Amino acid sequence: MNLPFSESFRIKMVEAIHRSTREEREKWIKEAKYNLFALASDYVFIDLLTDSGTGAMSDRQWAEIMTGDESYAGARSFKKMHDVIEQLTGFKYVLPTHQGRAAENVLFSHLVKAGNVIPGNSHFDTTKGHIEFRKAEALDCTISEAADTQKELPFKGNVDPQKLDTALENHKGNVPFVIVTITNNTAGGQPVSMQNLREVREICNKHNIPLLFDSARFAENAYFIKTREKGYENKTIKEIVREMFSLADGMTMSAKKDAIVNIGGFFATNKEDWYEGSSIFGIMNEGFLTYGGMAGRDMAALAQGLLEGTEMSYLSDRIGQVKLLGDLLDEYGIPYQRPAGGHAIFVDAKKVLPNVPKEQLIAQTLGIELYLEAGVRGVEIGTLLADRDPITRENRFPELELLRLAIPRRTYTDNHIRVVAAALKNVFDRRNEIKSGYKIVKEKPIMRHFTVELERA
Repeated sequence: MNLPFSESFRIKMVEAIHRSTREEREKWIKEAKYNLFALASDYVFIDLLTDSGTGAMSDRQWAEIMTGDESYAGARSFKKMHDVIEQLTGFKYVLPTHQGRAAENVLFSHLVKAGNVIPGNSHFDTTKGHIEFRKAEALDCTISEAADTQKELPFKGNVDPQKLDTALENHKGNVPFVIVTITNNTAGGQPVSMQNLREVREICNKHNIPLLFDSARFAENAYFIKTREKGYENKTIKEIVREMFSLADGMTMSAKKDAIVNIGGFFATNKEDWYEGSSIFGIMNEGFLTYGGMAGRDMAALAQGLLEGTEMSYLSDRIGQVKLLGDLLDEYGIPYQRPAGGHAIFVDAKKVLPNVPKEQLIAQTLGIELYLEAGVRGVEIGTLLADRDPITRENRFPELELLRLAIPRRTYTDNHIRVVAAALKNVFDRRNEIKSGYKIVKEKPIMRHFTVELERA
């Protein structure tokens, strides 16, 4: 008989997690003003809020922690990180930062001016926030099919070439760069094909516009290219990664994802003017050029994590667990963004809770119901995250209202995943009883979803 699938690692250390009662959870979520971010982690049983910085490091990464060089300038840990990044991506200029949004901050401080337009494929929250904070516009050029959660496409995160070409023509002289997020988080952790990256590069060349990759999950994107795109099945992940980055002028990276560390990020490029301009803001906001807000031990662990995170055996385990959750939801008839993405399952909240009005935060309502059901914490990717229009200050209601269930790397067992699916099924089974959601009572003017306060509608 065929052997069952098994992870390619064994567990060396465990951490206890607290099982709570529904009564406790009702009290805790009310005290948190119905904001899942405001819950204490001890009040959460299975935490799928994010896969950012929540993974488990390997024994080799922990070994690097112990040998990190904490010199302020010129640390060998920085050289180790720099050399691995250059080896994988081909970029020779590397500016370390404490995490991905800091890399966006130092680069955008140099490049983005008021009135600029930055086209891309579904900019994520911090990217859009950094753009709009500078009075610029984040213009979504994702393919239209991404809005149909039940449509099966291998590369649903793609940029629409016609939309991009039109945008660059219409905003000529006002576009500092195009940004492509790999994988496309907001659209459901969906990958971008190599063919599409080539098309985007050609359009950027036509208009003489640089191309930037938001690369938090670049290795997962490479996995999907290998397994779904013809001509790449026999290439290694590292070969695919190098080809991907050969099409870009630079990258920002939250290393808390595909480098499997708890903190860290960087900006990398071959454009000397980008590096020199960003370096000023790096020193001002992050730290010296060879540590940028990270300890030496974190840079060393990051370097090792990049090497491990671009191995097929690791990626098969990691993405296989996400697919397991998708398969279980298929069994229960629960709709999500199909096909299963690289780092998370994005449940289609509009279809799960058809009776909740859009003004009452459908995806947030589903997230609260799932937490009350079993102590499982996800995150809303919907109206709260979409924020208000910077000019009219009216709520933006996106086409997709999604509850993201992000799977931390090497952290939970498949039995935890089965608990999540069963809890979601229990909510789904009583979906017709859920007819109201929540309303905002206090919010910040930008990136409100992190700190918003809500009450029952």
